[in-house]
Amino acid sequence: MNHVSPGWERPVRKILPRSLLGRSLLIILVPLVVVQAVALLIFYGSHLNLISRRLSGAVAGEVAQTIHLLQSGADQEWVLRSGLHDFDLRMRVLPGAHLIQGTQVNILGPMDDDLKVALRERVGLPFVMDWTSDPASVLIDVELPGAERPGAPGGVLHVEAPRKRLYTSMIYVYVLWLGGSSVLLFTIAALFMRNQVRAIRRLAAAAEDFGLGRDTAAIRPEGAIEVRRAATAFNRMQERIRRFLTQRTEMLAGVSHDLRTPLTRLRLALAMLPAEGQLAADAAEMTADVEEMERMISGYLAFARGEQAEQAQPVDLSAMLEDVAAGARRTGADVAVSVPGLLTLRLRQDAVRRALTNLVDNARRHAGRVALSAQEAGRSVLVMVDDDGPGIPPGRRESVFRPFESGAGGGTGLGLTIARDIVRAHGGDILLEDSPMGGLRARVRLPV
Repeated sequence: MNHVSPGWERPVRKILPRSLLGRSLLIILVPLVVVQAVALLIFYGSHLNLISRRLSGAVAGEVAQTIHLLQSGADQEWVLRSGLHDFDLRMRVLPGAHLIQGTQVNILGPMDDDLKVALRERVGLPFVMDWTSDPASVLIDVELPGAERPGAPGGVLHVEAPRKRLYTSMIYVYVLWLGGSSVLLFTIAALFMRNQVRAIRRLAAAAEDFGLGRDTAAIRPEGAIEVRRAATAFNRMQERIRRFLTQRTEMLAGVSHDLRTPLTRLRLALAMLPAEGQLAADAAEMTADVEEMERMISGYLAFARGEQAEQAQPVDLSAMLEDVAAGARRTGADVAVSVPGLLTLRLRQDAVRRALTNLVDNARRHAGRVALSAQEAGRSVLVMVDDDGPGIPPGRRESVFRPFESGAGGGTGLGLTIARDIVRAHGGDILLEDSPMGGLRARVRLPV
């Protein structure tokens, strides 16, 4: 049964990081942010609000007490002087003044809202607040009751309340502590996770290099115990594969040597036969068969060896294609070449030359004209081998890369197999397509 992902998973996957490091840090960061947000909410919603309401209530009560004394007929100078001495509130009465309504600017925290509520509850008169003009004080203007009656004495009570009386600086300390601790913990986690991911990246790079046939030394196990076990297992696997390849190559080399010895004796015996009449014609046919068997043995050995001993180095691919074409022309082939002036790639030169030669020889055996071309395509280089031969039906194009399948038109049946094996060992591939020349095109992709 096919599993259908919910519709919300696709957009979520787009915004999630794709790397292991990014996802690991996200797993650490999200719970950390949630915990810190909950802690800030608890502090903000309980402790800070409680303190803010109490401080605002005290200031509003003192303002209300001052207004009450002024309305009771007490000496104005004594009331204002007592407010400064007892309440630390600098106040003065502005006779005949009226309130000037302005835009209320909210500040960080609940202090301004709590003071507004306290003044409404305890003073009960029109007022305005200014939290931004004076960095040391909060300015409060309260319209005295007499200002609303024409001809009656009144005015505005101007109050300068110190900011330290309305809120505590612990809010900034607490926010700073939350932010600083979060950044510190996240930095430590990032450094630790980067070290762990670096070990995985080295393991992945070593596996990629080994898969491309590059000679890589055993990697040093490091990181978490699971990563160390994976590195140790990779080293053991690498050693077992190398031992297997060496044993296979040595075995086939021995078989090749054992087969070449009787073939050499046959060749010598055929060379000593009289070069006359029907016997000479039979000897020539048998000599050709012996040479074909020797070529087959060389092809088997090259296929088994896979050119693994050669190391990659910078190679001018354009010059290599010219050399391959020149070698094919020496055998009587009609080969045209169209390549850029310089294409430098990191390749195992002899292996790639063998692969391209196999492709050109395969085209030459089945066609009259062959064309070699190359072009850059992003992070790859494409090499095309075109011919004007009969081509291969689309249904058989993949099967001819299997060993002994491509020999229908002559050869050992390993040419295309060896060519694809070499190209894939470099991280590329070979595909067969229709050629603009009417025959077959072998398109070789090599990574830059």
